[in-house]
Amino acid sequence: MRLILVFVIMAALLAVPWWTLLVAGNRWPTAVLAVGSLGFAAVFAGLPAAMTGGHGRRHRDWAAITGDALLGGIWVLFVWSVLAQLLRLALAVVGVADPVRSRAVAGAVVVVVAALLVWGYTEAMRVPRTRRIDVAIPRLGAGLDGLRVVMITDTHFGPLNRERWSARVAERVNDLDADVLCHVGDIADGTAAMREGQARPLASMRARFARVYVTGNHEYISEAQGWLDYMQGIGWDALHNRHIVIERGGDRLVIAGVDDATAKSSGLAGHGANLQAALGNYDHTLPVLLLAHQPKQVPQAVEAGVDLQLSGHTHGGQIWPFNFLVRLDQPVVHGLSRHSERTQLYTSRGTGFWGPPFRVFAPSEITVLTLRAPAG
Repeated sequence: MRLILVFVIMAALLAVPWWTLLVAGNRWPTAVLAVGSLGFAAVFAGLPAAMTGGHGRRHRDWAAITGDALLGGIWVLFVWSVLAQLLRLALAVVGVADPVRSRAVAGAVVVVVAALLVWGYTEAMRVPRTRRIDVAIPRLGAGLDGLRVVMITDTHFGPLNRERWSARVAERVNDLDADVLCHVGDIADGTAAMREGQARPLASMRARFARVYVTGNHEYISEAQGWLDYMQGIGWDALHNRHIVIERGGDRLVIAGVDDATAKSSGLAGHGANLQAALGNYDHTLPVLLLAHQPKQVPQAVEAGVDLQLSGHTHGGQIWPFNFLVRLDQPVVHGLSRHSERTQLYTSRGTGFWGPPFRVFAPSEITVLTLRAPAG
């Protein structure tokens, strides 16, 4: 049934562009229609094969790169083929007849999609912009006012080798003079052994008081415990349902972390989000900063009286308008939000990208959250 659903979705995603570019009143020569249709048929057959070869048991990186790029391109082509029907309507209203009308629509789709894919690839491969946000924490002690929490997440080191990109991200992070550095999961697609070259610059990232990491859902597709061990081995605190306490100026802050929401269903022994265990017997008068990969883990944070939860996972949608679909599963797609009188949530768009090497209207980020204590 899942396989049938996949093919139905693929057929829908390809049918609209096929109709828009080749059929709908274009009156192309037979040779153009035939070659174009063969191209769509090749994509329909080749995409599942590439995705299976790249993300299945064999983990062939070249196949994953091919499949991911095709998937992203198809999504963008589908979206703008749908939107192009508005142009078709407008041209019809002003009296432009076929085949000129339909050929103009097809040409506009090709130009817009090509431009978006080039721009989206550039956005995905660039060093993320730095996003700076002040967050007021009413329970924060004056000694911790101005504490700089630098956040990266969803690096997704994967089939497309980004060792140079990773090194440049490390340089950017070190320029930000972090007091606390957080990696909030989805570190890679693959095991630590497979992606160690891309992950290596994480060891050089600096923070004054702590470097902390929690698992994301993609760790549970590959080797979650291996990544926890790797991060611990290069000097990060792997917050596997536990917390640490930092102190500055006589005031203290609890930094807790929980496993991803999918950890328990993965069947990996000893894994599963457990905020009660993560907090343990902490001093309830202290403010709490929580790392939890998915925004939808915030209800547990509210119940526990967490002051600020940091999450990723959504990528801000990564390729517009996928953000609207993400919103069906998550309470927030990106940005700072409030979920109770005490609990706030910051959701990052992510530092890297997953799968399709494109970011369209959803820029990546390295986030600097400056914590602010009450005035006076």
